[in-house]
Amino acid sequence: MRRKSLGFAKLTLLYGCLILFAIFMMGPFLWLLSVSLMPGKNVFSFPPAIFPTFVDFENYVQVWNYMNFPRYIGNTLVIAFMGVVMNIFFSCLTAYPLAVFRFKGRDLIFTLLVGTMIIPAAAGMVVNYLTVKGLGLMGGFLAVVLPSAITVFNVFLMRQAFMGVPHELRDSGKVDGASEFRIWLQLALPIVKPAIAVIGLLEFMGMWNSFLWPMIVLNDTNKYPIASALSFLNGQFAYNFGWIAAGTVISVIPIIIVFLFTQRYYMEGISGAVKG
Repeated sequence: MRRKSLGFAKLTLLYGCLILFAIFMMGPFLWLLSVSLMPGKNVFSFPPAIFPTFVDFENYVQVWNYMNFPRYIGNTLVIAFMGVVMNIFFSCLTAYPLAVFRFKGRDLIFTLLVGTMIIPAAAGMVVNYLTVKGLGLMGGFLAVVLPSAITVFNVFLMRQAFMGVPHELRDSGKVDGASEFRIWLQLALPIVKPAIAVIGLLEFMGMWNSFLWPMIVLNDTNKYPIASALSFLNGQFAYNFGWIAAGTVISVIPIIIVFLFTQRYYMEGISGAVKG
């Protein structure tokens, strides 16, 4: 009985510490949410109000009426959809031969690919700009998506996932006369769905939160994604932080919804990649 009580006390202490840690990590978002629900409050008061003392949706109504959220959200959805589809397709197509095929120089190619991850993303911004401009894509959504249509991390993740596919499955497809592309499409891809879901979630979040690159390549502010639009408003409404907080919360809601629906696949995909 004493041992059970001691175990219950340790479990209670552990969960208590985890809850406090979660509240600490959520502090900035809770403060942002609190500011968005309290119009007219001095947001830089000390100590900061983590939880709202009263609830008022005036900031949300005003910023929604002033800013064309449906347009910016629509632009972001188009950019995110293009980015997710292109990343999944190209990452799977690149990772499959690196995981399954046996050819000379395979490990060297993969090592060189992983080695490029040490290069900062900002270092390639000028090259990406010149490439997009040379292709005549400036001002379009494809200019936003193309430089990040495939990433080394996604290739690494999918390679680890494909390495867990049984070799007997590929051999059975060959016996039935299926082509390599058909084996990849109909036999291998269904097995690595969790890893594909991870790529989809990460790329959706990345495309949804991108703001600097779209501002560089998009000439029309009406084509801005939501993050770029909020950054543009930040200079105009610096005196009204409640509007900025409300707009930021609105932009974060779709990401939270997507994560809640894909968190199970996300954990499965990450654990599968670590095991691989």
